[in-house]
Amino acid sequence: MSDEDKIEKDTKSTEPKLDDSEVLEFEFNEDGEEDLKKTLKKLRADLKQAKTEKEEYLTGWQKERAEFSNYRKQEEDRKAMFSESMRERILSRFLTVVDSFNMAFQNKESWEKVDLNWRKGVEYIYAQLNNIFEEYGVKPVGEENESFDPSIHQPIDMIATDKKDLDHKVAKIIQKGYKLGERVIRPARVDVYEYKEA
Repeated sequence: MSDEDKIEKDTKSTEPKLDDSEVLEFEFNEDGEEDLKKTLKKLRADLKQAKTEKEEYLTGWQKERAEFSNYRKQEEDRKAMFSESMRERILSRFLTVVDSFNMAFQNKESWEKVDLNWRKGVEYIYAQLNNIFEEYGVKPVGEENESFDPSIHQPIDMIATDKKDLDHKVAKIIQKGYKLGERVIRPARVDVYEYKEA
């Protein structure tokens, strides 16, 4: 095998293989010579088309990536909202238990008659329940003599008063209200003073 054959064989093995769509077509003039201007023009057109396709693919890929990122963020937000909603529902259900404890403690005379050890045990359970509420950010709202606020209070009855400074103040807490974070999960049910001249 001659040196020329070896070189030709080596170049053939290292040349990238092109499929039919990638094979370059050369233009030849009447004399059979390659028309370089036409070939160059065709190559430029092919390159321009390839760049356009590349930009389209890149833009499409970037758009899909952004949409997927947004979708993932929305899913995380949905999961967080669902989790928050479930937590609120569960904690709201336990408010009736706290209400029962509060009603039992309000009747001090009867509560004092209960066996001391039993009373301490019940008070300990009540304290545990309050600790759980505190842990989850549940706070009671509504105090006597504070100004009436429709965002945290639900008026039950109006109590007439001749003291002007008590007008629209909370007269009595009928049922405690609660907030979870900054959101009211149950408004305080209250009686409100209403000023009336004597």
